[in-house]
Amino acid sequence: MSEPLRQLPLSLPHSAAMTRADFIVGRANQPAVALIDRFPDWPNPVALLVGPEGSGKTHLGQIWKGAAGAVEIAARDLATAGLDELVRANPVLVEDLHDEGVSQPALFHLFNLVRERRVSALLTSRKPLHALGFDLPDLASRLRAAVPVELQEPEDELLARVIFKLFADRQVTVDPAVIDFISHRMERSLGAANRLVELLDREALAAGRPINRQLAAAVLTREAGDEPELPFDD
Repeated sequence: MSEPLRQLPLSLPHSAAMTRADFIVGRANQPAVALIDRFPDWPNPVALLVGPEGSGKTHLGQIWKGAAGAVEIAARDLATAGLDELVRANPVLVEDLHDEGVSQPALFHLFNLVRERRVSALLTSRKPLHALGFDLPDLASRLRAAVPVELQEPEDELLARVIFKLFADRQVTVDPAVIDFISHRMERSLGAANRLVELLDREALAAGRPINRQLAAAVLTREAGDEPELPFDD
């Protein structure tokens, strides 16, 4: 028998819903959500969100940016951003403090501007403070004073709800039983959930079939390195 024809899946753009109402709260991220929700009542004007890829840092950063009226900058661009003009009377969101090449003098200057202009800053990083490798003494002390909040590994319920949202962002309907099957067998991280949902969406489009338990099992097995090809019989 000849193999069923596979369609070429098109990489169509989709927008993730990034409002506060769209953020899914669980035990793993509740302290971080609480920090964002109680702004500007922070014990320090600078806060640091730490968590792995896909854990929700960007989503929370965008929620805070909208609520605070903040300007946004990538940490790697601090040295060339013209901070004196950028940080006037606005709070500032600094994304990806873990990136290589972050200018320590520029970051220290940002801290000084935040204090001088009495605004707030939210910093995000995949690495905890001790692993960032910043050795400028005054900068290190300022970072230690920042409010640190860590996004933890998701529990089963949170992981399943996130997978459901990721499919909904792609306008894909999947049976809750299939989502439950996936969430109990996949790598325990939200970054892995993002990757797996993308893979399942692409495989379903290519095969011209819905995302069901059989397809999910095949993709999970392949990702574990146990099976190179997907079965397409029903």
